[in-house]
Amino acid sequence: MEYQMIKTEQKALDINLNDPIYGTFAEIGAGQEVARNFFQAGAAAGTIAKTMSAYDKTYSDAIYGTETSGRYVCETRLYKMLDHEWSLMEERLSASRPDATFFVFADTVQAINYTRTIKGNGWLGLRFRLRPDGPVNDMVLHVKMLDTNNRLQQEAIGVLGVNMIYASFYYSADPEKMVRSLIDNIKDRISIDLLRINGKDFNFFDKRLISLYLIKHKLTNVTLFDINKNSIHASEFLYKGSLMVIRGNFRPPTIVTQDVIRSSFEQFKDEPNVTVEKMFLMLEITMEYLTKDSGTIDEKDFLDRADMLLALGHNVLLSNCENHEMLINYLSDYKISNLGLVIGVLELQKIILDKFNNNQDGRLLASFGELFSQNIKVYVYPALDPETKMLVTALNMNIPDKIKFLYHYLIDSKQIIPVKKYEEKNLHIYPNDVLNDIRNAGSGWEQKVPKALVDLIKEKRLFGFSSI
Repeated sequence: MEYQMIKTEQKALDINLNDPIYGTFAEIGAGQEVARNFFQAGAAAGTIAKTMSAYDKTYSDAIYGTETSGRYVCETRLYKMLDHEWSLMEERLSASRPDATFFVFADTVQAINYTRTIKGNGWLGLRFRLRPDGPVNDMVLHVKMLDTNNRLQQEAIGVLGVNMIYASFYYSADPEKMVRSLIDNIKDRISIDLLRINGKDFNFFDKRLISLYLIKHKLTNVTLFDINKNSIHASEFLYKGSLMVIRGNFRPPTIVTQDVIRSSFEQFKDEPNVTVEKMFLMLEITMEYLTKDSGTIDEKDFLDRADMLLALGHNVLLSNCENHEMLINYLSDYKISNLGLVIGVLELQKIILDKFNNNQDGRLLASFGELFSQNIKVYVYPALDPETKMLVTALNMNIPDKIKFLYHYLIDSKQIIPVKKYEEKNLHIYPNDVLNDIRNAGSGWEQKVPKALVDLIKEKRLFGFSSI
């Protein structure tokens, strides 16, 4: 059925006229617009128990407690707001409104400033019940505002808040519709790079699918989840840290994949400016790989790949970044001290040839600069040439004569780094061959996959495993 978008005013009015839905709005910082939409729609007395705004930090601290980090636009602040307002709601209204489905909406937002040094972002949350005696659920998200005007950013936050409340009460049985509806009437004006929907009412689906829906419906280009399947946000742990990202097919991860992770991360760890306590590794799954074979997204295939990576003990970065420059641009907001990108040698060769062939108009140096910037190092893992079966490394791969000088400079300046301690004996193993053996009861695939994954593949019948 084709998706039908509902106007913001209609959503607010529908909620106002839905008698059981009753709650509180608490907005600090630049997020002052959500409640206004419900007042303007009419019949707001049926929905709003209280609205409050603590724009001053002293007032905010007196109500919700101080923030030791000094940051007020953060996840911990949002949860303090939700906890405080929810306890007041239940304490003061449970007896007088036993049939109400309570909610608390909270946000802490920083809009764009006059000097454009702050781009605009915020944390928004909704705590709610779907039934008067039902469990308590949470929807929490992080948003980046894309408008270049303070007033427009505040308006977009107002619409987003209405969308959150409407989605939670009207689309709760359809998680994908919940996610998709969040950008109703504000498409291309915001980016949502974290979304959590938790509570017993939402235990019927795998929460990692929320990350997939964010990317699929273009709410963001990048989102992250950890080994516990929880969505996480870069701002909460990556700020001024060191990060290595390894992009791959992971269908399935093989012992070569395991070696790529081990060997490249060991080199990254030895870099002089990398602090072990602030060093992180993410494995990147891209939409390009998820849609490569069929052109469509198979949710089970995505979860199979994610299960493999989590079983290996690694957090996952899911992206719609067609190239590494898009990922670098996303991560630039977090002032990462050292960023390591791991690329197979054949992929690097293709990237360089594409840049050379597509930038004959004088932009060649600028094009290379978009990938090879000062705090970024590209670690290159070797491969066997598909035709000659000869070993190809970062030091012997074919480069157009006209840019050999540039490539050698990148090698000499250690912006391109050959991965050294790799297992050459395993380079003949290719994921597609292993996948075919898994599906067709082929022999020997168990020796080509990390031991931690063999039983998991068989037990959960991942990737179409067949024992026939």
